[in-house]
Amino acid sequence: MPRSSLVDVTEEALRARLAPGRARPGDRLPPEQELAEALGVSRGTLRLALERLESNGEIMRRQGSGTFVGRVASPAAFSAGLEILESYASLARRQGKQLAVLNLQIEQAPVPGYVAEELGLRRGARAPLIQRTLLADGTIAAHMRDVVHPAVELPGADELREALADGSMVLDLMVDAGAPVAFARTQVRPRLIEPGTRLGEAMGATRITAALELAELLHTSAGRAVQYSINVFAPGSVDLHVIRGFPSAGQEHDNGP
Repeated sequence: MPRSSLVDVTEEALRARLAPGRARPGDRLPPEQELAEALGVSRGTLRLALERLESNGEIMRRQGSGTFVGRVASPAAFSAGLEILESYASLARRQGKQLAVLNLQIEQAPVPGYVAEELGLRRGARAPLIQRTLLADGTIAAHMRDVVHPAVELPGADELREALADGSMVLDLMVDAGAPVAFARTQVRPRLIEPGTRLGEAMGATRITAALELAELLHTSAGRAVQYSINVFAPGSVDLHVIRGFPSAGQEHDNGP
């Protein structure tokens, strides 16, 4: 697996500062220059990390006033570790679930700075953005947001909309098109769904609800990042597990007795 980027490390350092007992909603963060110096990073790296936290609602930026703590974040319980790369559509089929989609949106949109950095795009570049709410057996299961690298060949607009409306994932379409997708780097973290927000409306929230967010970066076998996804799962809609094992006997012998 690739090493964490400096932006990843900065994001986690900021999240630790926002942890319960250290910060409260509404607290003001230090100025960017001071914060960058405290973390030992450039202001550019800091801003990319702040963009990520802002997109999650963990911080709020107010023009002319500064940056403030939003919902108090907890450090991620674990990152990566989901060893088998399989689309959610494939998982659903194996478990006998029927998928459907609400509010499917497909557009060419400006890529946020932190996503552009992950995909190796210039700031302000445009790329396919796909958003939808996923239903499993008629119940809201997740909200999905995918940004696909512009170099990736996707089906035509009508075919793409038809395939996704039936519950297929962008990963399925990329693999069917012969894209050499090989692995994903996944961050798993808690998320609150709040009524009145865009996410809350998309997931039909009537009260503040804890959810699970998976931020995933797909790579080809050559290590090139081709898709960035943020999937927020409703409570009880996903059961994650991690497979761990001992080194093989051959590996143990290679390392000596």
